[in-house]
This record gives sequence, structure tokens and C-alpha cells, in this order.
Amino acid sequence: MKKGMIIITIIILIVGLFLIADKTYAEDKAIDDETESKIVEIKDNATNSLEDYKAKYGSDTYGTVAYILNIVRIYSIPVCFLGIAIGAIHQYVIGIRKLDTLERGMAFIVTCVTLLIICQILPLAFAVFVKFGRG
Repeated sequence: MKKGMIIITIIILIVGLFLIADKTYAEDKAIDDETESKIVEIKDNATNSLEDYKAKYGSDTYGTVAYILNIVRIYSIPVCFLGIAIGAIHQYVIGIRKLDTLERGMAFIVTCVTLLIICQILPLAFAVFVKFGRG
């Protein structure tokens, strides 16, 4: 009896899914014009910024590396702060009950702070090396 009810329920759900589901046709656009224009604008800004870095450093390779390091510098701040918060939770909240988590939390905080410092200093070191080291 239970198997019959389960099979009937599954059949009703599958039929209902196909009847209620909205079909997308080829003439429908996946994104509207406003979103498409914003995406194109973001792409153009990124391309212009990359070209500015290439012109500033005088080489395609150095300009691309400087552009990537700048993006890493910007995005490393929130990621590392999130990692520091997770490490603090492991150390001060969960670590009260479990001592091994206490040590892992402190190690995670130290790792995140180290990565934050490296990601912030690496673009500066690269710029100094390229500007003054190449001669």
C-alpha cells in the first residue's frame, strides 16, 4: 500500500512539474538589455585598466602581472578578514571546549594575517623591482 502511494505521488509530481514548468524558447533573451549593457561596461573598464597597466609598465607581461597583483591586493582584504573571523571563532568560541580547535584557530589567524601582509606588500615590491630593478 505504501509503495503504491509513493509511486502515485511521484508520478503526480513529475506530471505536474512538466505541466507547470515554464518553457524557454529560442527567441527569449537570457538577459535583458540593461544587464547586457552593464556587463559590456564592466568588460570595457577592465580592458581599459589592463591597457593602462601595460602602457605604464611598458610591457605586456609586466602590465598583466601588475594588473593581476592589483586585483589580488583588492580582493585579499575581505577574504583575509573573513578568515581571521573564522579563526577567532575557532579559538575563542569553539576552543573553550576543545583545546585542539583552540590551537587550530590561532594557527588560522596567523596564516590569514601573514597572507594579508604578503598580498598587500607584493604589488609594491613588484612595482619597485620593475621600475628600479630593470634599469
